[in-house]
Amino acid sequence: MIKELVEGSRAPAFTLPGDGGQTLSLAAFKGRPVVLYFYPKDDTPGCTKEAIAFSQAHDDFAACDAVIIGVSKDSVARHDKFKAKHDLSVALASDEAGKVIEKYGVWVEKKLYGRTYMGIERATFLIDAKGVIRRIWRKVKVKNHAEEVLAALRELTV
Repeated sequence: MIKELVEGSRAPAFTLPGDGGQTLSLAAFKGRPVVLYFYPKDDTPGCTKEAIAFSQAHDDFAACDAVIIGVSKDSVARHDKFKAKHDLSVALASDEAGKVIEKYGVWVEKKLYGRTYMGIERATFLIDAKGVIRRIWRKVKVKNHAEEVLAALRELTV
């Protein structure tokens, strides 16, 4: 059983393949805030809206020197298509094995139409420049979420 992460915990390290052939790791962004968001699947309605919202706010996040990384179990090839189709500016990491998803405690039991299954909980972690989790949003509702994360980031970097 993995201990549930709480605000103030050290963010679990990760290294994952990313879109465009890049490798994304928490260590590579040491000294910068990281917005790490987990989402169920590329090119589905809520996930697309969330990725577009983070992309539209990209310059505002960049002004705070923050990096935005979206993580799902989709393949790198699928991420590349998703980014191109919607002109996304956020980095997308592929966790096909689900190891990072499990480390962050977002592989959860879900229910849909009376059916129970395991899936990714839409969640966001705001990690400070020292690698400490400062804010956690679980069961994220997409509407206004990027703005809420940006506001929390701005409080952190003041």
